[in-house]
Amino acid sequence: MQIPAELHPISTPRSDTLILDALTRYMAQSGAQPGSRLPPERVLAEKLGVSRNTVREALKRWEALGIILRKKGSGTFLQAEVGVNDSFLSLRFKNDSANMLHALEVRRIIESESCALAAQRASAADLIEIEQRLNEMEKVHLAIGSAGAEDWAFHASIYRAAGNPLLLQMLNGIYDSFHAFFESPPEQALFSDSFPLHRELFNAIRQRDCTASRAICHQILDITERDMKDVMNAKR
Repeated sequence: MQIPAELHPISTPRSDTLILDALTRYMAQSGAQPGSRLPPERVLAEKLGVSRNTVREALKRWEALGIILRKKGSGTFLQAEVGVNDSFLSLRFKNDSANMLHALEVRRIIESESCALAAQRASAADLIEIEQRLNEMEKVHLAIGSAGAEDWAFHASIYRAAGNPLLLQMLNGIYDSFHAFFESPPEQALFSDSFPLHRELFNAIRQRDCTASRAICHQILDITERDMKDVMNAKR
């Protein structure tokens, strides 16, 4: 039986990733095929509860990936097949179990070495920024039991401190995919166990201990892998 296609307002417009995920589900549930026309930006903005400019910027990402084609005077047309569980993001991952585990392997390789590089290269200003981000993350987490955006800001500050801008670009795409994958269950259930390790990671970076930084990063990702497998089992 076909599920009625609907668009619902996004309660917290945190990023265009959420808009693209909502559009992906909508197009899949409506049975859209390559060549199908998307609703006008005005309609999408009203349904999602965001501005037209926000929708326009999100659609630019899809256009860059070749997922849609925008024809002046004619509208916007779907160019690729979409499934209800797909997540078309920075690296265009299929949001399924096998690819998420593969993505985690890539994340381990890049992230652990990024932490080691940060321990080696971080400037005094970098360390101040990392600690500020950590303090913000801890404050929000202790207040509401969840700090996804602040957690990412903390990790992003470490990747910047590693001194290689390509690392942050690649990890940003992987982060988007993991964020979509972990939409449910609630974020706090997936984050609490690794919470204390973030302070340990900062301390290792500040002490210029590359080995410890790498090892603590692996511990955090061990918890992520465990939680990911729990989500996969729950979805079966």
